[in-house]
Amino acid sequence: GNENLVHAQSILATLAVQVLLMGAAESYRANGGAPGGFGEDLDSLYPGGAFDPLGLADDPDTLAELKVKEIKNGRLAMFSMFGFFVQAIVTGQGPIANLDAHLSDPAGNNA
Repeated sequence: GNENLVHAQSILATLAVQVLLMGAAESYRANGGAPGGFGEDLDSLYPGGAFDPLGLADDPDTLAELKVKEIKNGRLAMFSMFGFFVQAIVTGQGPIANLDAHLSDPAGNNA
């Protein structure tokens, strides 16, 4: 890659930036800061209205189940990205380069 680009070499810096940016975005959304008054009549913590074009949230039981699934999916995605960051810091390569190395020699590159 281009050595002039900034690489995420500090997991603590990456974590701090992630917490700050996502925290700011979530607090803005939870406090009703949507642009143009979008979704003012809706619960600010859960999707609905224009974000539910298929009407999946019409049934309260289904909505409760979908909320849990969304939370679990988000947590899994965050954990996966954390794994990518740690792998890149440890190996000094990105996920695609690590995958290529593993596929070329699975017995030698399996960590």
